[in-house]
Amino acid sequence: MQPNVSMCVGQKIEVKHRGNALGFWFFRQTLGVFGLRGAYFLLSGVALHYLLFDIDARRQAMSYVRHRFPSDGFLQNVNAVYRIFISQGRHLIDHFASLTGTVDFDMMLEGKEIIKKVSDAKEGCILLTSHFGNWQIAMPAFAQVNKKVYLVMRPEDNQAVAQSLGIGRESSQIHLISPEGNLGGAIEIVKAVQEGAVVSMMGDRRYGFDSVKVPSFLGQPAFFPYGAFVIAATCQVPVIVFLSVKTGDRKYTVDISRVIYPSYKEGKPKKDQLTEWVQEYVGVLEEFAQKYPYQCFLFHDVWKT
Repeated sequence: MQPNVSMCVGQKIEVKHRGNALGFWFFRQTLGVFGLRGAYFLLSGVALHYLLFDIDARRQAMSYVRHRFPSDGFLQNVNAVYRIFISQGRHLIDHFASLTGTVDFDMMLEGKEIIKKVSDAKEGCILLTSHFGNWQIAMPAFAQVNKKVYLVMRPEDNQAVAQSLGIGRESSQIHLISPEGNLGGAIEIVKAVQEGAVVSMMGDRRYGFDSVKVPSFLGQPAFFPYGAFVIAATCQVPVIVFLSVKTGDRKYTVDISRVIYPSYKEGKPKKDQLTEWVQEYVGVLEEFAQKYPYQCFLFHDVWKT
């Protein structure tokens, strides 16, 4: 069985890379000597550099900031962008510290009953991740599921990032599916889900794939990809919204309590049904943005076509 709504054809996904081997080596040494707080302290200068000189990053972050804080002035928006850069830097350091075993992080899981349901079910599911919080450091919290886990992830071209953050490493349980393959990897995703696996997909970035216009995200219509919901409705499997939030220097809360059950109904255009499911997911993201505005790393103008 294949999805009956077209998503995309195979394509090369262009993403601007930031960070280099020297930078990661520097933070690694800082972690070893000064610990987590020492590495955090260095972020003020690094974030200021990106704020002043990385025009693309500043502009992309500003799109979100202006919608999240519509009544703020220019200087307040700039300060919000700076705080987001600081926050994202801390998340990256945490991920690196976790991978190297330098720091142990406490993970509180909300929605533990979902783990058992997924483990007991014969069918697979879609795990919908987002650029909200730190999904990479939180992914081990989902390792309790007694199933294969596939990450739909673009091959990492920046080797400094790949080696330092562990992007692209596989284990006996975790495998990769490239979205740059035929039909955006849809055939492989469907096969994995039908075999009972968990497939993790990104739900808030289009990367050139087909999208729907949802009625509202932070007060205005926005565009989000619908591929995950096409597959879930076609295969009759649930979509689990996967979010994580940093609640302390060494604490995270992982939330998998929100589950969407896409199922096509006769007599109603499929695109309209897809829009409803995507809007439900976007509503969860909006709740997150209201509670944790500086842990949203969208860096993409979802309000533009």
